[in-house]
Amino acid sequence: MQKIICITGASTGIGLSTALIFAKNDWIVYAGTRNLVRDQELYGNQRNLNFVEMDVTKPDTLQRVIDTIENEHGRLDVLFCNAGFGYLRSLGQAPMEDIQKVFDTNVYGVMQTIKTALPLMRQSGYGHIVATSSVGGLVGQPINEIYCASKFALEGLIESLATYYKPLFNIDVTLLEPGAIATEFNKTVLSHVSSTGGILDDEYKEILNAYTTTFLKRNIEPQTADSVAEVMWDLVHMETKPVRIRTSQRADEFVAHKVSMDPTGLTGVLTTRKVQLNL
Repeated sequence: MQKIICITGASTGIGLSTALIFAKNDWIVYAGTRNLVRDQELYGNQRNLNFVEMDVTKPDTLQRVIDTIENEHGRLDVLFCNAGFGYLRSLGQAPMEDIQKVFDTNVYGVMQTIKTALPLMRQSGYGHIVATSSVGGLVGQPINEIYCASKFALEGLIESLATYYKPLFNIDVTLLEPGAIATEFNKTVLSHVSSTGGILDDEYKEILNAYTTTFLKRNIEPQTADSVAEVMWDLVHMETKPVRIRTSQRADEFVAHKVSMDPTGLTGVLTTRKVQLNL
């Protein structure tokens, strides 16, 4: 029986690479995109790959996709909450409407996606929810405080769900934590800075210049989206699913001071489950 995966944010980068590798390996893929016509034209000939209109900030689009999966298959094996919004501005510079947009996608969008898919996954009696976080969800970084705050929130959400989704619903929950990735994501972030006035001549200019300079130097050869998709493929086939997994050695090294005592997050979750639920 073919397995089924639903992916948000699948028109480029990690989401697209994951959709392609899973479809190639005979999974039925529902790939969420806000550019349906374009993506169907580019990849419509791929067997098992179904592009569907999906915007995590619009609950009706999520419900339509989940309803389609339920009607056609009656189950969902893996939900990959991958849609993300990058942002590079200090809190002192950022308009509140921009901050809201980051959280609408990175936090509330993931919440809405899980809420929408959960009834079908519970009905299936099993499943695996994966959410794309970041090393920025574990380590705060200069000029990235808004993005990091959204990913810290996501980490708290998923880690909390992991304490009871597995024993109660037989649903595993995992945070995928990449470092710098060679995708359109970073280009979009930097182009957003450019389109909103560039590096402003204010008290944050020196630190923003230093950050962007060192970021580009440290990531001359960033990890590819395809290699992250390979990690995702290996992850869903693990017998014991981790609560969190980094996607490269460099990402592991960057967060080592935060996770060295519990790199997969399982020890902490199992301890919490025992203390608070007696499970």
